[in-house]
Amino acid sequence: MKLLDIKQALQAGELDARLAQVYGDDAVAAQRARYAAAMDSFAALYGTEREVSLFSVSGRSELSGNHTDHNHGCVVAASINLDIIAVASANDSGIIRVKSEGFGMDEVDISAYNAPDPAKYATSASIIAGMSAQFAASGLCTGGFDAYTTSDVLKGSGISSSAAFEDMIGNILNHLYNDGKVDNVEIAKMSQKAENLFFGKPCGLMDQVACAHGGIVAIDFADLSSPVIRGVPFDITGAGYALCIVNTGGNHADLTDDYASIPAEMKAVAAYFGKKVLREVDEADVIAAIPALREQLGDRAVLRALHFFAENKRVLAQTDALLSDDLDAFLSHVCASGQSSFCYLQNVYTTKAPDEQGLSLALCLAERVLGGKRAAWRVHGGGFAGTIQAFVPTALVPEFRAAMDAAFGQGACLPLHIRLQGACKIA
Repeated sequence: MKLLDIKQALQAGELDARLAQVYGDDAVAAQRARYAAAMDSFAALYGTEREVSLFSVSGRSELSGNHTDHNHGCVVAASINLDIIAVASANDSGIIRVKSEGFGMDEVDISAYNAPDPAKYATSASIIAGMSAQFAASGLCTGGFDAYTTSDVLKGSGISSSAAFEDMIGNILNHLYNDGKVDNVEIAKMSQKAENLFFGKPCGLMDQVACAHGGIVAIDFADLSSPVIRGVPFDITGAGYALCIVNTGGNHADLTDDYASIPAEMKAVAAYFGKKVLREVDEADVIAAIPALREQLGDRAVLRALHFFAENKRVLAQTDALLSDDLDAFLSHVCASGQSSFCYLQNVYTTKAPDEQGLSLALCLAERVLGGKRAAWRVHGGGFAGTIQAFVPTALVPEFRAAMDAAFGQGACLPLHIRLQGACKIA
């Protein structure tokens, strides 16, 4: 359909059922206005006579498994109601043009930029090129398109704006050039490769899968070529809780080395035993080798390895707790995960700037408000800056939000919902 026809259908309420399916009944009016505004922005850039499609990719929240995926561990994660949306139209130029709200236009000639270029690391153009290259390498169709995107997945928020953008490029290529036949998990795998190879960041696969899949998912990465993914049908909202993310406003700009050090140190411990990742190592062997590991790799590497083993067990326990509706056990493990992340994984603040400890402060305030209550809190996402996560009883949300907003600014606390749709085509 042409842009003006889809916009007319949208404003006439013809897409309301689809919007309600993705966002919930109470969000339809706001999303209708949001998509209409995005189409206006697309029209201003590319014209009104284009055949267009509308797309959405959710952000994600890691519920369990802090820094386990990159060593082939287990995680529980969920798609959330904050998302990136796109208006896109195929073109025959072989150039992908993406204008994201608040950013400049990216123009990528996918025939010329089809291999990693270190000079372009850490740019959105590198992700676009990387996703096109991954589709081509997988024997899938790729091609040019023009797109406008806007997102309420806050950058640096720990809810994976970068993974959502990667999945979005794959989502668009999937529907514009491959009839939507590519499974969302395959898109997630290609997104990870694009980030590793083209963007230059050694990330795991959890973020991309959680953004693309939808709902709560338990993921076992023992075999990266075929991760075991199962849905976990637990309704956190129905249980009387809000999933609150607190954005402390930390700066991620100089944290690549901090993030990279975690998988590197864990894999260094694995390499001591002739293995590639910790999932292949026996925990008892690590315990027995602590004196030699301390001397060769240092104490932090040992602590991070021990965190991995304990966290992997917690993921399984938390998955079982959700599947058996044992909320108390789940919340207890959330707090244990947070403590292990702070003390042993050590990803709550960077040693480069010990005076900047927004996450530490947020965790302290969460304990003051929620301590002794049937609640839980922990560092969220990659850590070092950004966000914490809290499971807050509905009745306590106003008090919790007031405390967090007072410390970190109005709107810092985001009560979220889990959505069942991950990467999808809206119309």
